Amino acid sequence: MSAPVESPRQAPPLLTARGVDVVYEPARGVRIWSVRGVDLDLAQGEFVGLVGESGCGKSTLGFALTRLLRPPARLDGGSIEFDGTDIATLTGEALRRQRRGGFALVLQSGMNALNPVRTVEHHVRDVLRAHARPGERWDRPAARERARELLAMVELDADVLGRYPHELSGGMRQRVSIALALALEPRLIVFDEPTTALDVLVQKAVMGTIARLQAERGFTALLISHDLGTVLEATQRTLVMYAGRIVEDSPSDALRTGSHHPYTEALLACYADPRADEVTLGGIPGSPPDLSLDDPGCPFAPRCAYVQDVCRVVDPELTPLGRGRAACHVRAAEAGLPVPEVERVR
Repeated sequence: MSAPVESPRQAPPLLTARGVDVVYEPARGVRIWSVRGVDLDLAQGEFVGLVGESGCGKSTLGFALTRLLRPPARLDGGSIEFDGTDIATLTGEALRRQRRGGFALVLQSGMNALNPVRTVEHHVRDVLRAHARPGERWDRPAARERARELLAMVELDADVLGRYPHELSGGMRQRVSIALALALEPRLIVFDEPTTALDVLVQKAVMGTIARLQAERGFTALLISHDLGTVLEATQRTLVMYAGRIVEDSPSDALRTGSHHPYTEALLACYADPRADEVTLGGIPGSPPDLSLDDPGCPFAPRCAYVQDVCRVVDPELTPLGRGRAACHVRAAEAGLPVPEVERVR
């Protein structure tokens, strides 16, 4: 895989999220805060990674940004502007029009994402017809030709058109899912753990295809994964998420050599180069917090090796540190930045 190009963050944001909250309400009186006050900018043509432990809210945030949340999840606050339009308020046909050439989502399991009783050609035709512009007609020959073009983009032969999902390998199914996402020429694609169920060789091949398409076609990509190595290799910028919050936002090459948030440091300690002669892996004690509770302070404080009194009572905000930003009182104090005084908070 070729090295990612320099991040184009100086360009105007294609997507801007401010104060995004997502809650799950699985039962009466139960509220689980899966995403809390997330602020996020994605520039046109940028390749961004989003990492964190399972259950930290990564996929939920991806579904929120593409307006694909379903009950019991719902957007509980904040704004999501895509190319100047607040898509958080759109519904029905207005949202459908925005998706045409706007944004798409690639799910982590191709078998679950594809209809088992529809051929690949039918999948492409369904997408094209569902999002056709006024006066645009996708008859069978036109849809088949477009399907051939899409399969060629993801390095699949045209004979795949007549096959059903169960007749394809895991890697082929995922490539079909990517092809369907490209069908409407989106400017933003969210990849939700696209290589989770694949072996390492197929994973590398699929990620190579994603990186090539992103570079050739210039769309913005958000790669959601718990595989820190894949994210650092493929992306220009990495967002680290914990307990529904973004706790670090840094260039990926900066995270390779160091980090600012203790949680990021702990994740890096769990990752090692498999080519090294000796590999020593760390671990993160404890468990992620109960997201149905609204406890004060930094959510990582109970598991943090550097915790201070202020961490237990004040939830830190993202603060510029080095080349990125991190939400950590300890690191802010080390950088000479002001930190709330515990006595005044109490």
